[in-house]
Amino acid sequence: MTAPAPIGTLHPFLRYSDPRAAIAWLGRAFGFQPIATYEGPDGNIAHAELLLGEGIIMLGAVKEDELNLRTPQQLGAGTQGVYGVLDDVAAHCGRAMAAGAEMVRPLATTEYGSTEYCARDPEGHLWSFGTYRPVVAPIGS
Repeated sequence: MTAPAPIGTLHPFLRYSDPRAAIAWLGRAFGFQPIATYEGPDGNIAHAELLLGEGIIMLGAVKEDELNLRTPQQLGAGTQGVYGVLDDVAAHCGRAMAAGAEMVRPLATTEYGSTEYCARDPEGHLWSFGTYRPVVAPIGS
């Protein structure tokens, strides 16, 4: 499969205790498609790239290194979240719920007109999806 070129230059990267299970779950719950996986010397996933629409996230196994990244589950707290723009948020939310995603914020329309929800994956990472598209023009232009 040849993946379309992603739009943008920022690509979140996350660590998981069980990256193989995370890749499978992110596919079932949110529709991510793996486009690259690389094993490390220990046989675990050192790096993976997953595509959703025109966006890519990267993930790998938790390991002892200079980044010192941990999962929210290991820390007992979230430290960040990922937001994805979708057209059919209600259907996406239903898919996530059917896959067992923990709903943090239920599907709702915000005061600024976006339909959104927020869910937690099995290792505690926060995933928000909605119809809000950030403004492209820099402030002051």
